[in-house]
Amino acid sequence: MRRIAVFTASRAEFGLLTPLLEELRRSPTVDLRLIVSGTHLSPEFGFTRQLIQADGFRVDAEVEMLLSSDSPVGAAKSAALALMGVAECLDRLGPDLLVVLGDRYEVLAAAEAALLATVPVAHIGGGEVTEGAVDESIRHAVTKLAQLHFVATDGFARRVRQLGEDPSRVFRVGALGVDNVRRLDLLDRGALEADLGYSLGRPLLLVTQHPVTAHPDLVETETAGLLSALDAFPHATVLFTRSNADVAARQVDSAVRAFAAGRPRARLVGTLGRCRYLSTMAAADVVVGNSSRGLIEAPAVGTPTVDIGDRQRGRPRAGSVLHCEANPAEIVRTIELALSSTAQAIAARRESPYGDGRAAERICRVLTALSPGSLPAKSFVDHPPAEPAESFGADR
Repeated sequence: MRRIAVFTASRAEFGLLTPLLEELRRSPTVDLRLIVSGTHLSPEFGFTRQLIQADGFRVDAEVEMLLSSDSPVGAAKSAALALMGVAECLDRLGPDLLVVLGDRYEVLAAAEAALLATVPVAHIGGGEVTEGAVDESIRHAVTKLAQLHFVATDGFARRVRQLGEDPSRVFRVGALGVDNVRRLDLLDRGALEADLGYSLGRPLLLVTQHPVTAHPDLVETETAGLLSALDAFPHATVLFTRSNADVAARQVDSAVRAFAAGRPRARLVGTLGRCRYLSTMAAADVVVGNSSRGLIEAPAVGTPTVDIGDRQRGRPRAGSVLHCEANPAEIVRTIELALSSTAQAIAARRESPYGDGRAAERICRVLTALSPGSLPAKSFVDHPPAEPAESFGADR
């Protein structure tokens, strides 16, 4: 038996991990342990621990770490609490391996705790680029702390190897978000409206705006620009989902809440859950904002995306993803383009660069093939440069 611990700290991350958790739970050779932290334990963010249990998963350990603050100092202190809490959990649970996903500061803390406890780390989502978020640095740092790497594309795999990782430990598996699209029976529009308790008009815009954490000085202007652009569509139903627990998240949510309060066709929802979220995405005419979900899941369900600003700059994009700068005129123009019959037809092809929806199966096969304690210490793998470098100070 392999005792595999999985760390989750947010609703979005848990939604992505769920297909893998289902595979691991079914495996007769895996003793699955779930470590729950972050916004899952926060009433402010919907106390989504309950959703985890509703999905049939046992919570084996909890790490209270989220301070009631979205300042840089608050985030750093929360990360410190995560490091201490995960260290205690690993000591108590004694896993053979810790699985982490993504690039948030809680994930970095969990990976650091595992490193110090000599627990190997399997990292999902390495090698990606998101130039507008501090997640960019966190993701690459977690790569250097991990022993196994599960990535979505060949380009991501190449980037992980470029960081000095052993190619034999890098696995291109696709993105787990696409697995959810393939596995879930999504609600049709009528069933979705009945479940939500209100009607969804046309056009329906599904909007998620996260703080651009690499440029906190732009959060206010970019959020205001998005909301100003949405006013150009007075007949649209605008459904907002909350931003992550990032630095300046409350600033974004406060502006969105004020916008929705004054417009009867706009709503802000806290937590939709996997099925309702993807069902809403499939029912939407356009996905708008700067969430990675618009680049990964939206193409797979056949909905055009308007990706705003720099937060996701650097990610591969399907033909249905339209990028624009974070100013009102550009956002309005791009939403109008996304609503066009041409853009809708491109999205209907459901073409995605993020795989075929079988990432969980591939990850599970690798994890269950490992023998406990079989991962040797890491070595840095040097890759030869494309061309010889000029010697500094060489004679001429």
